Amino acid sequence: MKRAGLGLGVALGVAAAIAATARAVVLHEPHLLRTMSGPSLVYVTCRGLDEPARVLRTGGVYQSATYLGERRMEPVFEYYRAFGRLFELRPDTHRILAIGGGGFAFPKLVAARHPGVRTDVVEIDPAVIRAAHRWFFLDDAIALARANGGDLRVICDDGRSFLEGGPGPYDAVVLDAFVGEKPVRSLATVGALRLARRALTPGGLLLVNVVSRDGGADVSFLRSMVATALVAFPNVRVLLATDATHAEEDNYLLVASDGPLDLPDAIAYDEGFLGEVLLDEA
Repeated sequence: MKRAGLGLGVALGVAAAIAATARAVVLHEPHLLRTMSGPSLVYVTCRGLDEPARVLRTGGVYQSATYLGERRMEPVFEYYRAFGRLFELRPDTHRILAIGGGGFAFPKLVAARHPGVRTDVVEIDPAVIRAAHRWFFLDDAIALARANGGDLRVICDDGRSFLEGGPGPYDAVVLDAFVGEKPVRSLATVGALRLARRALTPGGLLLVNVVSRDGGADVSFLRSMVATALVAFPNVRVLLATDATHAEEDNYLLVASDGPLDLPDAIAYDEGFLGEVLLDEA
């Protein structure tokens, strides 16, 4: 007979994960989730932060975080703030597609600071969406976006499938899709980035969160993402978007467009930096 809830093996694994995490950080208000990515934790911590924040942790890494008080619409992590660079590059942005919801940190920033913008967020995991409603102030963000003349729509779907449906046009597409610490390959290939370009208006922006490995020493995925993006877009830039205080890895923001990109602080690279172009698996 099939038993509801967490199975014994999963429960033991979760218990071990909690014990390991508890040894490193003090957990407040812990909650267990069973997500498509595996067992996940939601809890409140102060570790490496300027004030308490609630985090979603999957596969040993932070997937998202939110402040709890008046700053609850403000991003905790630098790479979410880096996504906001799109409004510097394209101030007339009115429609955004964000693939990967998590704690909805970037959509909350848009709702709070950019009136009149509609953000469509595609998140594959219904458990993550429920967690965002319950613990990450998603309902507040939706109400705020609508009060400011915009909108925040949540779509439960696979990001690649959604792109294949021909959505848009959008002024910007934001990709931030990970399974634990691993990026979703189906959203990182030439085929996926061409679909993202098809969803954009002329001069629209693609922004991708790219994470290093081995404490920042391994940037092979960044090298491949740049090479792959250059197949789909004529202009590709890379920005550092790392939190110095609490990040275990370096975050990079990849920005691509068919229009010019005025980013004087972009990291210079040459052909020798480019890695393997990522193709869809046959």
